[in-house]
Order: sequence, then C-alpha cells, then structure tokens
Amino acid sequence: MILPFHDQLDVRAAAPRVERHLQRGGLLAYPTETVYGLGSRAVAAEVRALARLKGRREGKPFLLLVASRAMAEAHGLRFTRSAQALSDRFWPGPLTLVLGGAEGKLPDALRGPEGGIAVRWTSHPAMARLITILGFPVTSTSANRPGEPTAPGTTAIVDQFGDDVTAGTLLVLDGGTLGNLPPSTVIDCTAAVPRVVREGAIPVEELRSAVGSLAP
Repeated sequence: MILPFHDQLDVRAAAPRVERHLQRGGLLAYPTETVYGLGSRAVAAEVRALARLKGRREGKPFLLLVASRAMAEAHGLRFTRSAQALSDRFWPGPLTLVLGGAEGKLPDALRGPEGGIAVRWTSHPAMARLITILGFPVTSTSANRPGEPTAPGTTAIVDQFGDDVTAGTLLVLDGGTLGNLPPSTVIDCTAAVPRVVREGAIPVEELRSAVGSLAP
C-alpha cells in the first residue's frame, strides 16, 4: 500500500494505519530530510526482517530516528558533553550521533562495532510528527538494495521492493520526489572526544565550532 504523506493532514490520516502495520511487525518506507528510508520498530525480529528486505550484510547496523532528544534518552542512550553540544546546535537535522547506552532497551543488532547506536532527530516535519504520534522511534536505512542508487521517490521504491509492497509487508509513505541531497553527517560520540565517521550534509568545520575544545 502507498499512502500520501505530504502534510500534517496526511500524517494524521496515515498514523493509525502505520501504527497497526508496525505493531504487526510490518516494515515502512518513508521520506526523510535527506533520502527515502526503510524502517521498522526497534524490535530484534523486525530489525532482522528489515535486514533481509534491504539485503544488508550481517554486522552492519541501522540507525534510529527519534522525534526528540528526550525520546533517545528514554531508551537509555547516553549523551556525552560533545553529544549534548552537537544535538543542541544541529538537532533536529541531518546529523547522526553514535551514542552509548541503551543496554537491554534496544536490540544489539542496532549496535555498531564501537558499541554505540546511531540516532538522529529527523527534521522532516511529516516524519517527525509521525514518530511523535507513534511514541516510539523507527529504525532507518536508505531505501535501496546494496549497490543500487538511493530512491528519490516512491516509483523507485516500488521498482526495487514491489513484491513486498504487493504482499503488504512494506507500507510506503509518499512524500513526493526528494532532491539529490547528501546523507547525514555521522559523528561517534561514544567517547569523550567525538570522531567523524562520515562526512555529509553538515560541514565538519561547523561541527568543530559546536564542540569547541572537545574537537579532535
């Protein structure tokens, strides 16, 4: 199924269907401030189902989308001084922070080799509102199979994942065609001194300015 997802009226109409779909273990395709994403609830079995859909190799985790820093903290994620400074400056927005904590509260499949979980407070207004209504975070990975280009819209998603859409496994939220935007910048904040994992939408110099003396 494909649902319109352009404005707050669409969000309110879609939210009950999305919640029922996710509660049944279904998967979701949705727009973000960068590219279209694929996601699930942060439940171990559903994260594994997302990995199968994506064709993701074992050991490469997904990130987590939240609608507030409080939502991340409620799931046990720890904000170091640098993570606090970066989230104060750039959240909501295209900045992904790798945070420690959440042992026993989030699936270990989301945890990267450094022991942290990647999390972003999305600035996409419709998706942020949906997550607020749901009351729980949604996992996220780009809506493409490995080696394929990221999907700029729902046509490309259906081209790659049409069987799952037809089967009802994958529910698609149609937010229109997205621009050719860079992915989020990823910063590892599991230690006292932050480390750049991936350069992206936010320039590294702006990040250094935000953390001051903690910058590497």
